[in-house]
Amino acid sequence: MAYGKKEEGIAVIKPANIIRTTIKIKGTAPLVLNKFSNKAKETMMATMSTPKNAKKAKTERPARDFDADFMGARHISEKGWDGISASAFRTALIDACRTAGLVMTKTKMSVFVIADGFDKEDGTPLVKINTKKDPERSELPVRVGQGTTDIRVRPMWRDWGCDITLEFDADMITPDSVVNLLDRAGKQVGVGEGRPFSKTSCGMGWGTFEVVSE
Repeated sequence: MAYGKKEEGIAVIKPANIIRTTIKIKGTAPLVLNKFSNKAKETMMATMSTPKNAKKAKTERPARDFDADFMGARHISEKGWDGISASAFRTALIDACRTAGLVMTKTKMSVFVIADGFDKEDGTPLVKINTKKDPERSELPVRVGQGTTDIRVRPMWRDWGCDITLEFDADMITPDSVVNLLDRAGKQVGVGEGRPFSKTSCGMGWGTFEVVSE
């Protein structure tokens, strides 16, 4: 183990036994993403920075630009490819600890997802989506509270996969366990919108995947 020990009053700490590996996954259900767009951020910031007494009682709502909604929901890298937030896979790995009786706080310190690139707008670390087709538009009604509904336009990939590069502390978790944890994350947690282990719903059956090679 990597824990420190004392020899004649001096703590001796071993170097971290960090291993890097790339694991190929393949989607087993459509992937749907919903990035919080820059346009939405700018609108919120404009509202927050406007003095209360300067706000109109009623403001005219501009026409909805669904094409802009679709593009704004995509994570596009500095090199032009579509990606998934690297934190989505890390969160899925940590959530999957529940299925194997692992301590989630230890997994937070032992398994890390290495980004393939960064979002060209906000710098979010991304894992590249491997696909041969551009995303299609998913147009679904959603409930947004107080009995109201809205139409959400999101990008959907039906055939997708990723090459996920992980770093892990081999003194805290074995290589086989990392592979199995990622496979559990894909089958029981998922990533993106409508995933099985969604925090706000029972999911849509989207965003699941499986490990296809080590």
